[in-house]
Amino acid sequence: QVQLVESGGGLVQPGGSLRLSCAASGDIFSISAMAWYRQAPGKQRELVAILRTSSSRITYADSVKGRFTISRDNAKNTVYLQMNSLKPEDTAAYYCNVNGVLVSGRVPAPGFISWGEGTQVTVSS
Repeated sequence: QVQLVESGGGLVQPGGSLRLSCAASGDIFSISAMAWYRQAPGKQRELVAILRTSSSRITYADSVKGRFTISRDNAKNTVYLQMNSLKPEDTAAYYCNVNGVLVSGRVPAPGFISWGEGTQVTVSS
């Protein structure tokens, strides 16, 4: 019912930048939070950044503070992750996560949690 389309991954040299995008579409009434996670080979998926829409509160993983910026285009239901000063340890598959409430005649309206398919970021010289 809610689809997420990610883009922007790729290969970049250490110190370089990339911008990830994630567009949400479907029967969306409201969005509660938009986030980026990542998973490196052999490691657990970890939270990179989350933006809570009601409070505009943003939380970053310690490992990316000062280098990554999460932002949102409300009109497009799109979340971005600007990644600067990339390091080899940032190499991972990056996943978009969005949760909120669906358009529905039911009371209360059902919520949703959706994941993108992932986009690969490789930082290497």
